[in-house]
Amino acid sequence: MSTIDDDYEALIQFLYLAPVGLAQTSMDGEIAMINPISAQLLMPLSRDGGLSNLLTVLETVAPELRFLCTNFDKPQGMVCDALRIQLTAGTAGKSDPQVLSLTLLKLDDERLMAVLSDVTLQVRRERQLKQNEAWFNAILTGISDYVLVGLDPQGNIQNWNASVGRVTGFDSSIIGQPYSVFYSADALTADGMMDRLHDADKNGWSLDEGYRKRADGSRFWASTMITPLHERHDRQAEPASQAATATPLEAGMDEPSYCLVIRDISDKREASEKHRIATSCDHLTGISNRRAFFEAAELELERVRRSPREMSLIFFDADNFKKINDSHGHPVGDIILRHLAETLTATFRQVDIVARIGGEEFAVILPSTGIDAARVVAERLRRQVASQPVEVDGVPISYTVSGGIASLDASVNGLDALMKRADQALYAAKAHGRNCIEIWKPT
Repeated sequence: MSTIDDDYEALIQFLYLAPVGLAQTSMDGEIAMINPISAQLLMPLSRDGGLSNLLTVLETVAPELRFLCTNFDKPQGMVCDALRIQLTAGTAGKSDPQVLSLTLLKLDDERLMAVLSDVTLQVRRERQLKQNEAWFNAILTGISDYVLVGLDPQGNIQNWNASVGRVTGFDSSIIGQPYSVFYSADALTADGMMDRLHDADKNGWSLDEGYRKRADGSRFWASTMITPLHERHDRQAEPASQAATATPLEAGMDEPSYCLVIRDISDKREASEKHRIATSCDHLTGISNRRAFFEAAELELERVRRSPREMSLIFFDADNFKKINDSHGHPVGDIILRHLAETLTATFRQVDIVARIGGEEFAVILPSTGIDAARVVAERLRRQVASQPVEVDGVPISYTVSGGIASLDASVNGLDALMKRADQALYAAKAHGRNCIEIWKPT
């Protein structure tokens, strides 16, 4: 046997015995070689039971891959590095969400090499560490420009000080108002405001980052942390006999239950946004990606379990999208998807989670929203899309969308079940002629 044959045999052995999934493909995703671990990870995603094209298999869970490959113009190099692909939502208390990691290398003008691994356990550990790191960063870095106020058990502001006026411009008239006064009107619901207090009780703090509002209506990029004042909570938990003998001061009647700290981190926004875009945004449309959708949906479900309220999920799908690609080409198809993402963002509230979860499939989570209200806004989106053709190089291109809606009820045991209902409703909308919205029904 020649040296070349020996080298080839060694390469084949390495491919099949490697502890991670490996696959070699053409530039358009056609699989030339694949090892057993890759096949095991990818087979559940295949619609037809075959593994002929890597990009086709992954399209429903990582729609941005074709875009990344098409727009990678270097002769060789890293197309994506450890891209997280979430497959399932998992079940609270029973199983973790399943997450794959994909690294895609361009070997030359004709070949790609994919490296796949299951990082489910690693992601769980990272999430546990993430809160700790965020908490320490919030305390130890850049605290020169901050707002510090006390909140009562309902989240109402209990005091005013110079820091409030300096950073936000609000005067003492905000005393007694909910802390949502620092947020845009559609950025925080009443339920969401209480959720952050409950998160603080559960974890010791609640931390989020985003735009906050000044008294003049202008915005600034801020990190907001809420921490419970445990002494107050401990006193509230005392037996009634002990509480009855306490003086008003000892009972803490006028003491705050939470501390709210808002830090102006506008100077760090660029770095923060770059990190958010890299990890949580769909590369083509700029809205949340599949991974961010799962994380936000699971968080909302956890809050609903703790404080029952309504919640709805809408799936949207661009009708006859393959015909648009076939007739006008993929670049025009990309423009249509961007237009749909922009229309979704403009139609839904800031507190709603809008995400691209598949090739032409989009999802919207609507916190504190019942089925009727969800249908109203879904219909508004459908009419908006149908009435406004997209102009590409002077040519108007019309398209429509179909939608499926599902809402939480006692029979829904998790995110996967809710998504299945929304998907069934979407399928019904397609079956009824497209360009319509359907609500999930048991039949």
